[in-house]
Amino acid sequence: NGPKVGVEITDLGMEGEPESVKAYYEGAATMGEIAKKAAAMEGADFLCLRLAGGDPNGLNKSVEELIETVKEVADAVDVPLVVEGCKNVEKDSELLTKVAEVLQGRNVLVMSAREEDYKAVGAAAGLAYNQKVGAESAVDINLAKQLNVVTTQLGVDAKKIVMNIGSAAAGYGYEYVVSTMDRIKGAALGQNDNMLQMPIITPVSSETWGVKESVATEEDMPEWGSEDERGINMEVMTAAADLAAGSDAVILRHPQSVKTIAKMIKALV
Repeated sequence: NGPKVGVEITDLGMEGEPESVKAYYEGAATMGEIAKKAAAMEGADFLCLRLAGGDPNGLNKSVEELIETVKEVADAVDVPLVVEGCKNVEKDSELLTKVAEVLQGRNVLVMSAREEDYKAVGAAAGLAYNQKVGAESAVDINLAKQLNVVTTQLGVDAKKIVMNIGSAAAGYGYEYVVSTMDRIKGAALGQNDNMLQMPIITPVSSETWGVKESVATEEDMPEWGSEDERGINMEVMTAAADLAAGSDAVILRHPQSVKTIAKMIKALV
């Protein structure tokens, strides 16, 4: 079971994306068309739709509007699908419950069930609609285990849980990510702790494309070289480190990053 590579898109389309990412999606005018191009990316195993527009502190799109986007994307592709919320606990409780409902029968991972909303998300995704549940914690083995324990106590099958233990871009407190993954894998395999044996998925792109090395323009930092290359390098280095530390799946954004990491996995497996 080699690690898998996912491609992230958001309900915002190409808004705010790097120019080289926009170039790959040129001609894709709808979310369905964007989803098809993402799923067809060389090296891609699955698709991740992040519903960033639902953030009440941002565009605050309605649940109904976001669900229409979810349906459009799901209807456009036949690859496994990860649907991630907007990071607002209250909004996600309602939004991800609805996502689980409308995608019933599809191969879907619903992210994320956190300490604050695992009952709502876990009950809907893992129980009512038979989806896989992403259990999200904040780079701490004890928090990760506790969330798995309480989610299974809800009645969710442990085999339907995927851990998102948190991440960081390489160089940004990343040693905590490595040490946490290392401890989780050690406990899972060396101590046979079945509450830490769930696979780990790591959203890389949402971390790496926001740091200064990725977003600083060549005009502002000419000594840093190509802006595009910096962003790709941050994404590739972080994803490679996540996989080396024990992640079972990474979520990326740039076509070159996806191709590179998929090639690396193939060479190692």
